[in-house]
Amino acid sequence: METLYITHPTCRLHEMGDWHPESPRRLDAIADQLVASGLMDFLRHVDAREASAADVLRVHGSDYLGYLQQRSPAHGYYPIDADTLMNPHTLSAARAAAGAGLTAVDEIVAGHARTAFCAVRPPGHHARPGQAMGFCFFNNIAVAARHALEHHGLSRVAIVDFDVHHGNGTEEVFLHDSRVLMCSFYQHPLFPDLHAENPGPNMVNIPVPAYSGGDVIRALVADHWLPALSAFEPQLILVSAGFDAHREDDMGGLMLVESDYAWITAQLVRIAGQYAGGRIISFLEGGYDCSALGRSVVAHLKVLGGY
Repeated sequence: METLYITHPTCRLHEMGDWHPESPRRLDAIADQLVASGLMDFLRHVDAREASAADVLRVHGSDYLGYLQQRSPAHGYYPIDADTLMNPHTLSAARAAAGAGLTAVDEIVAGHARTAFCAVRPPGHHARPGQAMGFCFFNNIAVAARHALEHHGLSRVAIVDFDVHHGNGTEEVFLHDSRVLMCSFYQHPLFPDLHAENPGPNMVNIPVPAYSGGDVIRALVADHWLPALSAFEPQLILVSAGFDAHREDDMGGLMLVESDYAWITAQLVRIAGQYAGGRIISFLEGGYDCSALGRSVVAHLKVLGGY
């Protein structure tokens, strides 16, 4: 069964200036590498639908949604903070990025596919219920998880986050929600510097120091993530797939390479096969060295789709 490749043209229209590392070039780099590898022809391309206000309000407050709508510029940029800016297309792109996850959940729960990759931006895992931050506006993976739980009636959804940065927004949304297990590693100290010791029984979010390599991360996954995931028996696995822990990406200081991402993905595929009918949806988060990003996504998708 084919892996879905879900994106939307609007995701390329959101941009925050030529200086900004979170740029439309990231999606182009992924597409170029998928074509060059020959993998693109094996993926089933699906256009994302835009998330509705009701979809977004499962995670974010109405005051926050109104705040973004009021500040959406007719031209130029509106700075939410020093690194997170809106242009005239940002809200449409954010709705499409969140909608990609909804599209994927609908397709996969209906049995039309088992795996999907959402090639979207802006990213989402830093977005808090009432605050945009860290390049993120809507928490894409949280919107998808709530859709799976509340619209489709699933009772156990696992979220796995392997971005170099702490997925603080996702953690905040689901803290103490027993229907969701979140597993992550992240470099600490590093943005967003909101690390908390033992945040909740459903959170296996583990800080690691700069310069940690694949051996450290593989041991962490084997010793902490996999036992927790097996005990949880997820019905669906959602992945915040940030590739900025790659050693060539200067956004952080971790030392992963493509084979590490492939190994992590293989562990998740095995868990999904045991408990979730193989169902995994992956969402693009970080990854700012375009060459490393494209190569890492190819490694991730080869394993995700069994190619």
